[in-house]
Amino acid sequence: MDSTASIPLSLQLENGQCALGFSLDVQRIIDSVSHDEAGAIAVFIGTTRNSFKGKVVTRLEYQAYSTLAIKTMADIVRDVQAAMTAGDPAAARPIIRCAVHHRLGAVPVGEPSIVIAVSAPHRKEAFVACEQILEDIKAKAQIWKREYYENESDETAEWKANQ
Repeated sequence: MDSTASIPLSLQLENGQCALGFSLDVQRIIDSVSHDEAGAIAVFIGTTRNSFKGKVVTRLEYQAYSTLAIKTMADIVRDVQAAMTAGDPAAARPIIRCAVHHRLGAVPVGEPSIVIAVSAPHRKEAFVACEQILEDIKAKAQIWKREYYENESDETAEWKANQ
């Protein structure tokens, strides 16, 4: 993978933002979806855990084809927002604001690698949208992770799909 393709990018959407960067400000991301019409804000924070299949993980490294990944992330947010209103277009908007931020580079154990925040009038819509965005990002976004393990050389670290 070409590490030069992993560049920080941000894309402002009509009701939200998608971003790739080398750090995440979790509270700022949550605050960015706050709105007086929102009765709920659902947040998912994915962090680096310390183990995988019996191995001790020391860190993850994320790389992305940033220009394509940011477009894919934005398309996912738009698709989820559209799907939430498909049943009743006249109804109040089920998602008010959405922010999806994914980290690039090294992410030590315990630190966040992805933050998704969704505000909605009600909790159910916020939770459903947040989970769907997460699953679609993991399945479709052009982001890859490499796992580094304790007592193993960096050369043996495994590249994996961001699943």
